[in-house]
Amino acid sequence: MKKGFATVAQLNAFDEIIDARSPAEFAEDRIPGAISCPVLDNEQRAIVGTIYKQQSAFEARRIGAAMVAENIAHHLKTRFQDKPKSWRPLVYCWRGGQRSGSFVTWLRLIGWDACQLEGGYKNWRRMVVTELETLPKRFDLRVICGATGSGKTRILEALNALGAQVLDLEDLAAHKGSVLGALPDRPQPTQKSFETELFRTLHGFDPARPVYVEAESRKIGRIQLPDAMVEHMRASPCVAIDATRGARLEFLVRDYAYLGADVDELQQKIGFLKGLQSNETLERWKDLAARRELYTLFAEFIDLHYDPLYHRSQNRNFAGFSDAPTLPSDDLSPAGIRDLAERILTTHR
Repeated sequence: MKKGFATVAQLNAFDEIIDARSPAEFAEDRIPGAISCPVLDNEQRAIVGTIYKQQSAFEARRIGAAMVAENIAHHLKTRFQDKPKSWRPLVYCWRGGQRSGSFVTWLRLIGWDACQLEGGYKNWRRMVVTELETLPKRFDLRVICGATGSGKTRILEALNALGAQVLDLEDLAAHKGSVLGALPDRPQPTQKSFETELFRTLHGFDPARPVYVEAESRKIGRIQLPDAMVEHMRASPCVAIDATRGARLEFLVRDYAYLGADVDELQQKIGFLKGLQSNETLERWKDLAARRELYTLFAEFIDLHYDPLYHRSQNRNFAGFSDAPTLPSDDLSPAGIRDLAERILTTHR
């Protein structure tokens, strides 16, 4: 390896990881733990790109260099002026080219042992995609199944509190998975960012211990699960939560109570079911939403949408479902959820 360069395998050898790309690139995805110190902001990057295409590479570099020098000077004066001589940062850009190279040159001239990530973010992204083709299969997954409203995500949270290893895919995807599943206070991440977090989370698990995960379809909202993740989940042992309809209804009304605050959004989500339900049913549901009658609305969701969908898909998709131990419950309160988690750990270690 050339002096001043490092590979993705050496990330942990540095005191700080600096992302020199634009804020928009950083927002889409980044190496975990990296800080954003762009050498060109979003507007500047667009300007330089336009000059490159419409005028010449020389003119783009001439104008871009002045912008880069000014931005690096700003970072040196604000972010790094108190760093000791022993500080060792790693800098990356998209391909490990001029943006990170310029930054590293100045850092090394000052006297810091700065390095440039070989291949940049592109190499990191390639590694994540390649690893996710095999990484999920290294773990002993235990899949929590159950109809919508069975409290599966809350059960995962309780299992985590009891010390079990838990992979909460819906939390990583910031979505509950159903047509009503968008969260009120968290937008979904980008696909790349989700995959980076999945990669990071899986690497934090002990392969010698089971990992509990909720049964999911291939998509959670607009996030696509990696094929290897889906295939391994569907081939893994299951545990089935058999909660009563009444317990599920009470749970759904509590868990989705925030939907009553924005009638227009709730009606819009109901509209996404067009083609799956009759127009008459959808209009009735929109009317229930307008009157904030969530109890009646969710009761109809269970009977006409959630349960028929569950019974069509679960037996077919998960090979271990037919042999899964079944845990009945008529209580999905926090205490009832904890009891289910304890029973899972007792019967399904």
